[in-house]
Amino acid sequence: MLEATTIFIGAALVNNLVLSGFLGLCPLFGSSNRSDTTVGVALATLVVLMLSSGASWLLHRHLLVPFEIEYLSTLAFILVIAGLVQATEITLRKTSPLLHRVLGLYLPLITTNCIVLGVALISIRAAASFAHAVALGAGAAVGFGLVLIVFASLRERLRNSAVPAPLQGAGIAMLTAGIMSMAFMGFSGVAENVLYAKS
Repeated sequence: MLEATTIFIGAALVNNLVLSGFLGLCPLFGSSNRSDTTVGVALATLVVLMLSSGASWLLHRHLLVPFEIEYLSTLAFILVIAGLVQATEITLRKTSPLLHRVLGLYLPLITTNCIVLGVALISIRAAASFAHAVALGAGAAVGFGLVLIVFASLRERLRNSAVPAPLQGAGIAMLTAGIMSMAFMGFSGVAENVLYAKS
């Protein structure tokens, strides 16, 4: 349990894959203009990341490795992720039509979000058990959602601020992401560096 907690904290704060691994930047710069949309994207990604990380670990350990077809792991993981995103979209359409309409195009784009595939690939290498893989997926999703929500809030504030003309648009967004990355470096002493510990 302690190892799973360490993995969760490490993935969420210490080794935040958005700010230290540069994964998932498309939704960070593309969809994080409004806080309500961003929360929906973060929650949908949380569900998909947790499920896909655990499912990918099980698939790799119990199907790909025994049959010695590990070279198909990327293709297999993409199919698993696409299926989970489709299931999430159907569930949202049935349970929360308003949230489904608000998310719109962003929900199917989770399939192509590199952080989802990246976490699946990291989990087969770094996670020693199914619980560790789920903890890694949950931690990465919480870290992704945290960065997304904070970044959206900052962009809403910056929209009403006097930003110098050369920095408007992408310039101030990149500068803000860089400062956030430096702020998250402050968590480096909180948990062990567990994401890339195993080769």
